[in-house]
Formats: sequence, structure tokens, C-alpha cells
Amino acid sequence: MKKVSYITMILLIAGFLLSCNNNTQLITFPEPSREPGVTDVLELRCDPLDTVRIAFVGLGMRGYGAVYRYTFLEGVQVVALCDVVPENVDKANEILAARGFPKAEVYTGSEDWKRVCERDDVDLVYVCTHWDLHAPIGVYAMEHGKHVALEVPAALTVEECWQLVNTAEKTRRHCIQLENCNYDFFEMATLNMAQQGLFGEIVHVEGAYIHDLRSLNFMEKGGYWDMWRLKHNQRENGNLYPTHGLGPIAHILNIHRGDRMDYLVSVSSDQFGMTAYARETFGEDSEYARTEYLNGDMNTSLIRTVKGKTIMLQHDVTSPRPYSRLHTISGTKGFAQKYPRSGISLEPDGHRFLSAAALDSLLYLYEHPIVREVGQKAKEVGGHGGMDFIMDYRLVYCLRNGLPLDMDVYDAAEWSSIIELSRTSVANNGRPVRIPDFTRGAWNRLQGVRYVVDIVH
Repeated sequence: MKKVSYITMILLIAGFLLSCNNNTQLITFPEPSREPGVTDVLELRCDPLDTVRIAFVGLGMRGYGAVYRYTFLEGVQVVALCDVVPENVDKANEILAARGFPKAEVYTGSEDWKRVCERDDVDLVYVCTHWDLHAPIGVYAMEHGKHVALEVPAALTVEECWQLVNTAEKTRRHCIQLENCNYDFFEMATLNMAQQGLFGEIVHVEGAYIHDLRSLNFMEKGGYWDMWRLKHNQRENGNLYPTHGLGPIAHILNIHRGDRMDYLVSVSSDQFGMTAYARETFGEDSEYARTEYLNGDMNTSLIRTVKGKTIMLQHDVTSPRPYSRLHTISGTKGFAQKYPRSGISLEPDGHRFLSAAALDSLLYLYEHPIVREVGQKAKEVGGHGGMDFIMDYRLVYCLRNGLPLDMDVYDAAEWSSIIELSRTSVANNGRPVRIPDFTRGAWNRLQGVRYVVDIVH
């Protein structure tokens, strides 16, 4: 065997180490600088609004439900309804009339959302369209002086996330992502528990969107408009819908209010379930069965924060399994989970869950003050068990009282950016990807999430 010289060996080892370093180097996205004179909008306060004048854009599955909920809120006026399907607008106007509200002005053109944003009598544009229009409408609305509320996700790319951040900072307008799961009853209670130190130091959290959407995705009539969600599953591979699971646990970890997400790694299984469902439902030779679906059945993403905490996120809309958002919190003094069943364990008996009676008592003791104030009405009005109403109530309450919103544009950007970041990691065999700091260095200025309730007028 030919003898390898000492220098050659050193060169081989150096090359191997360099190769390893290159393979594990974080993938990064550009982080644009702020324009001169522009500052962050952390805990932004705007002038109070006696009446919040609202325009709804997108009145399909989520939109008309929002219109109904808003008829139960004080200090609101619905002035415009916009959707490309005229029947959706008519249905929303019927809801207003049935609840004793005057009918709103109607817009049904494909780009009428621009006309809505340009109106002088609108304070808030509430967007429930398909995903692709969320960020464009949000940017245009803020540029025309409007606050904007965007259904999830708020954006589909990192570039769109930066557009929302830059526009919010420049215009000093609120941009909130309508993450209703932050306001669910168990999630609000565990946020309160974490903020009062019940779990000790939070070390690890988990969130997910596991929801069998096969029938809806393949529904040609009565499902998603133009089957847009199925098309995303055809084109993209990653966590396409991260915010329901991530939102509540991000607030528990005080993301961009004392900590921030640093980097992620993401992997997807192969795709099996969509094809299997299409074959069984439409036949082996159907167009749906022959179509390629890029998104893997299960995507798992792991995130590490700057302060050494870890987050696991999962996405699966294909498997025949029970709905789950996981919502798991693990700390040095306790543990909580919502799925597959709600449970909490605390020191010194951390190895076992509390009894049902003890759990109920603890949840009552730590019921979030906002839930205690409006929770019963929320259950009566509805919207995913009431969390949608609490979300809407808080948005209107903060706008009417000139308070910072519970969720800001940085939440919208950070949580939505996981879509492209996870896709990038998956496409690069799980390589780590740097999560942009959308606050541009201000992530440690605030210490802790606050749902502000002080009234200034």
C-alpha cells in the first residue's frame, strides 16, 4: 500500500474539517437596514379610536364568521365588504342586517381590495383571503394609513415578512396576524402560569398543526376557493402553516421580548397520503391520482433560541389522525400539554399528571384575566370555541384605547417566516437556517410579553 506523507495527511484532514464546516454552516437570508429616521414599533401606541371603522376583505370560510362576531362588539362599524364571489358578500351583508347593522358597501372586483384600502372612512382592514394576498393587501393598507389584521400566515416568504415590518415601521400603523390560538382558554392559562413562574425556567416547548384536511383540499365546490390550498401542497415542501402551534409557545418564551429564535433545522417525510387518498377517492387513473404533490406528509422543524431554549414544530394535513396543536411546555418545575389530552404535572410529583379535579382547580386559579373578563361571552358568540371572539375583542379594545396590540408585526413576520425557512432547510437536507431578527437588534429591549389593559382616555 502506498505510504501517505505526513503533509498529505494533514491536508486531507484539513480538507475534511473544512468540508464539515461548510456542510454545517448556517444558511442566511438578507436582513435589510432601516431607512434613516425610522425606529421599531415595539409596543406601538396609536391615537385611540372611538369607533373602529372596518373593511373586510375575503368573506369565505373565515371572513363571514368574523363579520358575525364583530356584530357583538361595541364601538365598531362595518363600512365595506370585499370578495370576488358575490354570494359571499351578500351572505355577509345578510348577517349585518339580521343583527341590526346597516348593510356595508360592496366590492366584488379582483383588485377592488385596493379601492377598499384607499377609502377615507376605514380605520382597519381585516383580511381573510387566500394566503397569497395577505402580505400584498397588508402593505397596501398600511401605505394608505390603515391598520391591518391579516389571517394566518401573514406572509409566505421572508421578503414579504420584511415588507410588512418595513411598512409598519415607516407608517407607524398596526399590523397584527390573526393568530386565534393565542387566545384559546388552555393556552391563555398556561401563559399566565408561565408568567407567574409556575413551570420554573421554560426549557423546551412544542407546537403543531396536525389536521386532516384531505377532504377539504380535494373539494372542488364548497372547499377552498380555486382549490388554492391543494396547489400549495403541490408546489412546496416544508411547514406550510406554522403559526397556530408556534404563536402561543412563542409568547410563553417571550420571543423578541427578551429572547429570539436563532436558527432552525427542518426535515420532511416523503409524500404518501395525498396520492393514496386521491387514488381511493377518485380512482387510480384520475388526474388527482396522477398529480405530483411535493409536500411531505409530516414536516418536523427544530428551533433553538439565543438563550438556549428549544422549540419543536410539526405540520401534517394528510394523515388520518386526531387534530392536534401539541402545545407542550416543559420547564424546570413543571410540565403542561394540551394534546392528546390536557394535563399538567408539577414538582415534587413531576412524574405524574394532576388529577382531573386538581387540574380543574389549577386552571380556574390561573385563568387569564382577559378570559375571566370576556370568556363566557366568547363561548356564547363562538368561533372555534370562543377564542376567535377573544381575539377580535382584544383587537378592538386596544384600538379603541390606544394600547399596544397583543401581537405585533414582528410576531407576524417571525412566525410566518418559518414557511420559507423550513422549505429552505428541507431542500438542503436539513441544513440549519438562520432565523432573521426582524426587530433588527431590539429583541432584548422589552422583558416579557404583556397583554396591556391600561386605558388612556
